[in-house]
Amino acid sequence: MRKRILAVLLALFWALPAHAQGIAPADGASIRATIERQIDAFRADDGERAFAFADDSIRAMFGDPARFMAMVREGYGAIYRPRRFAFGAAEDRGDTIAQIVEFEGLDGSSGIYLYEMRRQPDGGFRIAGVYLLRAHRPAV
Repeated sequence: MRKRILAVLLALFWALPAHAQGIAPADGASIRATIERQIDAFRADDGERAFAFADDSIRAMFGDPARFMAMVREGYGAIYRPRRFAFGAAEDRGDTIAQIVEFEGLDGSSGIYLYEMRRQPDGGFRIAGVYLLRAHRPAV
């Protein structure tokens, strides 16, 4: 059931232009910058910096940058070491903004992910969750 809902959401994200989904251009730019900065931190193996872009709920779940980085390395290889990535549509969900990002990893795997972004008291955004919507594995 959850996969079906995610598939429908994905179809809606790709079908509607970003401006039709209620995202202010400045918010979209801030969200993309936050994600790009975290990816830069992953590429540099800078756990402290990467962990700083996580929302308090994620920080509480993992406790420290080392555990967070281990989880990303083991479960999100295409995000940890992307060959390339591209931003898709975004949708305002009230308390969060959902941002689609497609990744291709250095190993040839690829996937479409939904980033759940939460606005912070300073007006910026942090990453509150990342969910794989669709994965593609390289042929062996």
